[in-house]
Amino acid sequence: MTASTGTQRIWLTGATSGIGRALATRLLDRGHRVALSARHPDALEALAGGHDNALNLPLDVADRASVMAAGDRLATHFGGLDLAILNAGTCEYLDASRFDTGLVERVFAPNFFGAVYGVEAALPLLRRARAEGGRPLLAATSSAAAYLPLPRAEAYGASKAALSHFLESLRLDLAGEGIDVSLIHPGFVKTPLTDRNDFPMPMRVSADEAAEAILAGLAAHRLDIHFPRRFTLPLKLLGILPPGVRFRLARHLARDPAPATETSS
Repeated sequence: MTASTGTQRIWLTGATSGIGRALATRLLDRGHRVALSARHPDALEALAGGHDNALNLPLDVADRASVMAAGDRLATHFGGLDLAILNAGTCEYLDASRFDTGLVERVFAPNFFGAVYGVEAALPLLRRARAEGGRPLLAATSSAAAYLPLPRAEAYGASKAALSHFLESLRLDLAGEGIDVSLIHPGFVKTPLTDRNDFPMPMRVSADEAAEAILAGLAAHRLDIHFPRRFTLPLKLLGILPPGVRFRLARHLARDPAPATETSS
């Protein structure tokens, strides 16, 4: 069933936790046909229980073969896609005194390349929906951290900034095909991931509040879905200041470096 009848064919990654779980429950309860993806099949089964409009597609977004296989299953079950929400991601913070390239790679794998693989799998199905006369939408969850460099966010912020740049460019190239692209830039949202943070999170919202803001933005095919605006608007404004001013303001957020450890030869 296509979007024109009110019921959409939707693919949601990162579906079993945090924002993804809040989105999944709302989309299923509204009667949409939703393909749910996450790494753990048991968690997907628990989420989809009692919903005959759910299709479980367990995968690791950092594994291109796994994502492309999920795309093949989507083609078989749905034919096309009216909406893809690439929501899976992770967060680790870098300690510059113990620089760790492996950490950067671990963060980029799901946050950036996982979304790129999702785009590759979803685009043919979005094009089918467009050929059917629909107005398909590709969306991905970035972060308000993409607006402004912040301390310890070298890996996380860079992965999200790369994703935002990638999808904004893609929107330009897909506009002629009639496929829209939306970017989601949340501020702090209470999730199991942010519960691990060891710093204050001003104006943090619940996953339910985040899901409502996202769904309203997706319904309008908004390019930039950001919330809560009392937090994200100042970040956007800070992000366009001259680099020297940005540095002086953000420097106050950085922690003092740990004392160097003496070594002997």
